[in-house]
Amino acid sequence: MASNAFGKIFKMTTWGESHGKAIGVVIDGCPAGIEIDESEINAALALRMPGRNPYTSPRTETDKAEILSGVFEGKTTGAPICIIIPNRDADSSKYEPIKDLLRPGHANYTYLEKYGIFDYRGGGRSSARETAARVAAGAIAKKFLDLNGIQLIAYIKQIGTIVATVEVNDIVQLRKSTYESPVFCPNLQATSAMTALIEKVKAEGDSLGGIIEFIALSVPPGLGDPVYEKLEANLAHAMMSLPATKGFEIGSGFQSVVMPGSEHNDQFTMASGEVQTQTNYAGGTLGGISTGMPIIGRVAFKPTSSIMKPQETLTTSGEKAPFNLPVGSRHDPCVAIRAVPIVEAMVALVLTDAILLNRCVRL
Repeated sequence: MASNAFGKIFKMTTWGESHGKAIGVVIDGCPAGIEIDESEINAALALRMPGRNPYTSPRTETDKAEILSGVFEGKTTGAPICIIIPNRDADSSKYEPIKDLLRPGHANYTYLEKYGIFDYRGGGRSSARETAARVAAGAIAKKFLDLNGIQLIAYIKQIGTIVATVEVNDIVQLRKSTYESPVFCPNLQATSAMTALIEKVKAEGDSLGGIIEFIALSVPPGLGDPVYEKLEANLAHAMMSLPATKGFEIGSGFQSVVMPGSEHNDQFTMASGEVQTQTNYAGGTLGGISTGMPIIGRVAFKPTSSIMKPQETLTTSGEKAPFNLPVGSRHDPCVAIRAVPIVEAMVALVLTDAILLNRCVRL
């Protein structure tokens, strides 16, 4: 199985399966001298952790990362950084009764067609469990961004039909409000409506989708490499590589099709001696290169495929069969919620790689 790595210079390679002994990541190309310790990585993993409240999976996986290499006396050495995260709460017994069934909305059919073998225990390599390794790598990338004065935040913008209005005036307060919400939504009214909707749909044995919005501030102009390494293209690649993603947009995104050019064009102006734009419908990039304006994008996540409602399917041999999740199965009613720190990590990885790439573009 190829394509387990992401990035050009700051490059991560993740490994492991959902119900294997452990998952992990190897980071190559990280500059030396970044201060990092396991507690910072584990703090990031805690935000993604299941079992935090009734709106996520009840699986009680307390992720504890261990740095095996690449860090000495609290600083990165420039050598490959290897991080391991043991799987402590994997219950494969729930998957035995359905191992010979094609799970609606899941990857076991396509994996079997491609590889001829599939680890049915929790979805194996196709499981979102792999994303914990991305969050670990993202924690180091965020430290690099901090050193470069770049701030970023991701939050729930929409769950089902509930859309949150979010004002970005103070990123510190925005982050505080986001992390205090059980669904990572900084709008209190929207959080209340979202949790009520999740409880209703969960009681019906169904699930919901959602949209995550991300914002990166103080990104310098000039990041991104046309034509095949455009900044927004790499952000799209990062987001669409995540499990359950079904859409990506930057700036005004799909809404731009109903706007005339006279409105959508971000007109240039000078502010505090710097070139800026009066609006930011482009979302912080032009021609695939950052403009210095905030980078704003959104990622759409489908409803969780694992639901308690009865469904129809086929056996792996092609025979019709009913599909019912075993009693006691543990799944998120809305996968977008726990994806918030994952999206944030992927933005950090893309921007870190872009900064390092930009250091060799001209004298």
